[in-house]
Amino acid sequence: MNRIITFGIGFLFLFCMKASAHEIRPAYLEIKEISPHHFRIFWKQPTMGEYSLHLKPILENWLLDSTATTSYSDSYLIKQWDIQSGQEILNGKELSIQGLDKTMTDVLVVIHFMNGDEIIRLLKPVSSDFVIQQAQHSTVPVGAYLQLGITHILFGVDHLLFVLGLLLLVKGTKRLIKTITAFTIAHSITLALATLHLVQVRQAAAEATIALSIVFLALELARHYQGRDGLTYKYPWIVAFVFGLLHGFGFAGALAEVGLPAASIPITLFLFNVGVELGQLIFVTAALAVIWLLKKWGPGFPGWTRFIAPYFIGSLASFWLIERVYLMM
Repeated sequence: MNRIITFGIGFLFLFCMKASAHEIRPAYLEIKEISPHHFRIFWKQPTMGEYSLHLKPILENWLLDSTATTSYSDSYLIKQWDIQSGQEILNGKELSIQGLDKTMTDVLVVIHFMNGDEIIRLLKPVSSDFVIQQAQHSTVPVGAYLQLGITHILFGVDHLLFVLGLLLLVKGTKRLIKTITAFTIAHSITLALATLHLVQVRQAAAEATIALSIVFLALELARHYQGRDGLTYKYPWIVAFVFGLLHGFGFAGALAEVGLPAASIPITLFLFNVGVELGQLIFVTAALAVIWLLKKWGPGFPGWTRFIAPYFIGSLASFWLIERVYLMM
């Protein structure tokens, strides 16, 4: 049974390898009206080492590279503009993100007007532009932040591999529920602490440690198939909780580091976390459905095929670990 399960789900993840672990991070564009016809514009997009997505915000001829102040953080390219628009106004202009339709990421747009009005929009590859119409009332786009959470977990292959390892290792429905609940509670705690800036962890270090946790889980799964049950098999909820604390910092990187306005952090934190939990539930349900189908209709496989999943998970996580440690240097 386990041989069929590991082969089927391992093949599923081989098919999905094009999705990198954390390159589905949102970009962020913030526009502030300082005074009539004076705007400060902040653009932040994810990078991976020297590589960055080919994204470019377009707002008529305002956002030229030649007039931008450019800098880099550990994992973001940052551009800032100070715009004196003459007699031009922001209301009614079309804003678009060039190149977004060729990616799998989103762009969170926040526009502040002098009178306190605020526009918050989530631009996606299938909808990469909109006409700015000054809002009369500021509202938090519930669906947008839920989508950010769901998208982040469903395309966060490293987090899913960790959950997959737990599903393959933990036996019994009650033990599995207890383990997944412990993981959920733990990453929710550190997501909140990091997003509210109560605890600060360098994002690159958090990502490297997350990769290390997946390597550890893959080793535990391989030992289990060899008949040697380790700490994770005996006390899965404890291990899931400890590593869940680390994974929470990874989730926070998609929300807090993107540069959300301080006033909206509490509600966006809640909505994003709900989205993460919904995405995790979708994945667990789908994985369990695959397990059930393979148990019911799957053919038999040689004994060695049970090791496909732990070796695949461990190899991919080891690659991420080396890559992320290198990027920290």
